[in-house]
Amino acid sequence: MTLAAGTAATLLLELGGVLLALTVMARVALRLGLSPIPLYLLAGLLFGPNGPFPLTSSSDFIEVGAEVGVVLLLFMLGLEYSPAELVRGLRTGYLGGILDIVANAAPGLVLGLLLGFGWIGAATLAGITYISSSGVIAKLIGDMGWLGNRETPVVLTLLVLEDLVMALYLPLLAAALVGSGLAGSAGALIAVAVALAAVLAASSFKGDPIGRIALGRTDETVLLGILGITFLVSGIADRFGVSAAVGAFLVGLSLSGETAERAETVLRPLRDLFAAAFFLFFGLQVDLDAVAPVLGWAAALAVVGAFTKALTGWWAARAAGVKMWGRRRAAALLIARGEFSIVIAELALSAGLDDRIGPLAAAYVLIMAITGPVAVRLVQWRRVRPARAAAR
Repeated sequence: MTLAAGTAATLLLELGGVLLALTVMARVALRLGLSPIPLYLLAGLLFGPNGPFPLTSSSDFIEVGAEVGVVLLLFMLGLEYSPAELVRGLRTGYLGGILDIVANAAPGLVLGLLLGFGWIGAATLAGITYISSSGVIAKLIGDMGWLGNRETPVVLTLLVLEDLVMALYLPLLAAALVGSGLAGSAGALIAVAVALAAVLAASSFKGDPIGRIALGRTDETVLLGILGITFLVSGIADRFGVSAAVGAFLVGLSLSGETAERAETVLRPLRDLFAAAFFLFFGLQVDLDAVAPVLGWAAALAVVGAFTKALTGWWAARAAGVKMWGRRRAAALLIARGEFSIVIAELALSAGLDDRIGPLAAAYVLIMAITGPVAVRLVQWRRVRPARAAAR
């Protein structure tokens, strides 16, 4: 089945225009030292049905790309960690992880109840305010040259624990959103726990079974093999009521050695492309007119969320014996929110939860994805300025 000539032309014209607009926005973000995520969300608002440049033919295509995008985002996130690192994070940073949950999920939970979202809606908003952006923070650490700093392992440990919490939280939320009840939620949790235990147990044995299946002599075979396994596992997870994103995360977590390195190399460009489609599609679903009524709540939540995340980073770094400026850097790094918050909000939108959650999440992430990098650069500027003055 083929598209009519006119429809195909419109599709290609719209996709070309959208991709060029995203290119410009990504370059602007790079010039400003920010994550492109908030600008991709803004593009979605502009190209949405109530925006100034509504799309007519390409939204379905972008929706499919968005599904692929969230799977690749979580798969690549799993590649960043090894099962041993997850276990080490649980052993060394669990107190900071507990503070992270209590301090940063509570604002979203309380506001959700105040706004009448109900317990499921409030739990959704709690997840949105709890989780930091691993992608944005990892990029900031690299850009600022902080990889060897004493506070960096503290920050990374908190991120590992957050991702582990998400691996349990997402299937529970998905089951609750579709009304599976207690039995469905328990089944989803047991499935994820068994899968996590299997991944952790497999890490104690030598060898790389997935690598032996997927690894080939060429990048083409690696690309096709890894994508095939990831999509297959994600589809099975989704079919059994567990988030497809969690399935992808577990596949990434299970890879090691040469397989993980080659997978990251060949899949990074695809991840960037489809991740842009994911953030764009989320923005397309948000009614631009619905953002204004919740903008004040989003701003207030951002103020509280920035403070509680900074407090978490400060306390965890202090507990690890990090000195003053390291604590400030850890506090600033954790502020940014991004991909996971949008994944959670997307689940709520797909399930038809309260219409205000999508605009509220979009505005919140827009603010926090900008505030985090700005706070990091402000800390660096304040640290460097006295040294420059002394040198004069």
